[in-house]
Amino acid sequence: MLTAGRKSMWRSQYQLALDGAQVAEWDPKVWKTGGRFTLDGQDFEVRAHGWGSTFSMTDGQGTVLAEAQRVGRKNWTVQAGDVAYEFQRVSIWRNDQDLMRDGVPVGTIRQTSSWSGSLEADLPGLALPVQIFIVGIMITWWNSQAAAAA
Repeated sequence: MLTAGRKSMWRSQYQLALDGAQVAEWDPKVWKTGGRFTLDGQDFEVRAHGWGSTFSMTDGQGTVLAEAQRVGRKNWTVQAGDVAYEFQRVSIWRNDQDLMRDGVPVGTIRQTSSWSGSLEADLPGLALPVQIFIVGIMITWWNSQAAAAA
């Protein structure tokens, strides 16, 4: 399970841990939507496009590795290479997301604390950079929702 929690209340960075072992830090952009992370010495950047419902992840050379479409809608997708992953918001009252396969939930992303912004993701079968991309999108999207509500 991949977990994300703020480094401190005064910083916007998140520590990402896989099964309890820290693997990366999510560093959100200050003036733009998205962020970046380094995993096993490789840099990745996540950018939002349009109105913040489309995201892409690139490596250090600028190659697009994954794209997310319709983020924030009831149903949205992530394309990573030749594989498309479908997600569905669980309820209009909650921000939890299910990873769907053939109409059946096989994984989840859920906010464990709306106050601190912590979350956990159980996304079996997805490569770790793609999991971090999705978690970064959720952090970005949930934070922008909180800012709009304030």
